[in-house]
Amino acid sequence: MTEPKRTDIALKGIGVSPGINIGRAYLVDGGVLETPAYCYLDSSYVPLEVKRFQNAVKDSKEQLLKIKDKLFKDGKGKEHIRIIDAHLMMLEDRMLIEDTIKTIKKEKVNAEWAIKLVMREIREFFDTIDDEYMRERGSDIDHICDRVLKNLMGKRHESISEIKEEVIIIAHDLSPTDTAQMIKGKVLGFLTDIGGRTSHTAIVARSLEIPAVVGLESITQKVNAGDTMIIDGTSGLVVINPSKKVIKDYQKKRGQYADYEKLLHHYRKLPAEMRDGRRIRLMGNIEMVEEIPSIIDHGAEGIGLYRTEFLYLNRKDLPTEDEHFEVYKNVVEKVTPHPTIIRTLDIGGDKFLSQMELAPEMNPAMGLRAIRFCLKEPFIFKTQLKGILRASVFGNIKIMFPMISGIEEIRKTKAIMEEAKEELRKEGVTFNPKIFVGAMIEVPSAAIIADMLAKEVDFFSIGTNDLLQYSLAIDRVNEHVAYLYEPLHPAALRIIKNIVDAAHNAGIAVGVCGEMAGEPEYTLILLGLGLDQLSMNALSILKVKKIIRSIQYSEAKKIAETALTFSTAHEVEKFIREEMVKRFPDEYI
Repeated sequence: MTEPKRTDIALKGIGVSPGINIGRAYLVDGGVLETPAYCYLDSSYVPLEVKRFQNAVKDSKEQLLKIKDKLFKDGKGKEHIRIIDAHLMMLEDRMLIEDTIKTIKKEKVNAEWAIKLVMREIREFFDTIDDEYMRERGSDIDHICDRVLKNLMGKRHESISEIKEEVIIIAHDLSPTDTAQMIKGKVLGFLTDIGGRTSHTAIVARSLEIPAVVGLESITQKVNAGDTMIIDGTSGLVVINPSKKVIKDYQKKRGQYADYEKLLHHYRKLPAEMRDGRRIRLMGNIEMVEEIPSIIDHGAEGIGLYRTEFLYLNRKDLPTEDEHFEVYKNVVEKVTPHPTIIRTLDIGGDKFLSQMELAPEMNPAMGLRAIRFCLKEPFIFKTQLKGILRASVFGNIKIMFPMISGIEEIRKTKAIMEEAKEELRKEGVTFNPKIFVGAMIEVPSAAIIADMLAKEVDFFSIGTNDLLQYSLAIDRVNEHVAYLYEPLHPAALRIIKNIVDAAHNAGIAVGVCGEMAGEPEYTLILLGLGLDQLSMNALSILKVKKIIRSIQYSEAKKIAETALTFSTAHEVEKFIREEMVKRFPDEYI
C-alpha cells in the first residue's frame, strides 16, 4: 500500500527575490559533484592530464559563449550577459588555471583532484570574509570549477532554458548562468540548498523578478518531482505539498502581495520628499554593474556606495589604472546625472589581496585594512585614485574614504590624492579638479571628532555596520555575542545624532550607507535624526520612499527625540514598532 504524502511541510530559508507562487516541483541535477578520488600519475601521463584539463577549460568557454549568444538573441539584457563575461574572465584567471596546472605537475595528480585542491584553497579565503557581498563572490568560483569538472568527467550540463512547463525549480545550487536562462512565466520560482542574499544568482533572480529562496540546506532531499510547492520569496518560507486550506490562504496572500507591489510601483518616479517638502536622497548600494538596472528601476537617485574590492580579488596581479578607469566610467555613465559615490579600496582584515604577502594578524578587523592599507601602499592607492579621477569627467563622481579615524589620516589621504591629480595634469589627462571627497564614519574616534573632520571633507557617510560593531564591541559573526548587535542601542542613536549635528554645523551633507538605511523600521528615526541621504539595497528603496512621503519632518524629529529618551534597545524597538503599526497597520500588524 502506498504511503500517503505528508502535507504542509514548512521550511524556512533566505528569501532573496520577493514574490509568491504555487507550482509543481522540477528537480535539477545540481548536487555536489562526486569527483574521482586522488590518483597518483606516472610522470609520462602528466602532460596528458594537463592537456585534458586545458581541453575542459576550452569546452567550458565554448559553452558559456553559446549561452551568451543565446541570451543576446533572446534580448535578455546586458546585465545578464556581463555575468557570463565575468565567468569567462574567471576561466582566464591565472590563479585558477595556472595553479591547477602547477598542482598536476608538482603533485602528479589527476586534473579533477588538482582543481579540487585549488578550488578549496581559494574558497577558504572567501569563507573567512566577514563582508557578505565579498564572501558571496566565492560562489562564482564554485560554479566555474563545477562546470570544468563536469567537462572533465563527461557529464551533461542541463539547460534550464529547455523547460517548457510552469514549474518551481529545486536544486542543490544554481549558477547565475543557469538563472539568466530562466524564462519568466515558465519558471515560477526556484529553491536551493545553499546560497546567499548577495550572490550573483540572487541578483539575477531579482532582476528577472522570479521569486527565490536559498539556503534551505536539504530541500533537494525532501522534495520529489511533481510535488506541489508554495514559495514565498519575501519571507523565505516554503511549503511542500500544502493542504487545500494553506493553498487558499496563499492564493489570497499572493493577491495581497501583488496589490502591495502595484502600490509601491506607484512611488518609482515620485521624489523621496516628506510632506512638508524636505527632500531625502535615496540611493543604491552596489558592487557590480549588473545591479544598476535594478536600483534605477526601484527609483534610486544615484549610487551611495560602490564597493570596489571585487577588482582586487582572486587574481595574482594588481588592477591597472586603465582597468579602474574603464570600470568606473561604465558605471557612472549608466547613473548620470545622478551621483556615484565610489568607496576606495576597503581591503585587509576580513578581506584579502591574493597577490599581497600580508602577515597574519591577531585582530584583523582592527588591523591593516581600508585607508590604513592604502596609506601603507600608496602606489596601489594612487593607481585607483587616478582611475577614478579620469572617470570623473563622464559624470557626477564622488570619492569616499573608508575607516577614517583621525585628522592626520584624512590629510595624508588628501595629499596622495593631490599627487594623483598632479600626475594626471603632467600627463595631460583631464579630470574634475573639484571632485567631492567624503569620509566614512565607522570608527568611534571619527564619530567623537566629527566636528573637526567635517572641516576637512565635502560630505560624511555613516557606515553603521562597522560603527556599531566597534562602538558596542561586538563581533557580528560570533554566534555567542551577535545578539548584542543592536542598531537601536541608545549609544548607537546618540553617536549618529552627534555625527549628523557635526556635519550640518559645518554645512556638509551626511548619509547612512550601512544596513540600517535599508530597514523600514528604522526609517522614521533616521529621518528625525536629520540624515540627508540613505543608501541601501534595491528592494528596500520603494518601501523606505513610501515611509518618507507619509510624514512631516517635524513629526519625525519628535519620534527621534522620544527614541533618544529610552535606556535600552528593547524599549526603542517597542516604541518604534508601535509607531509603525499605528501609521502602517496593513503592513505591520
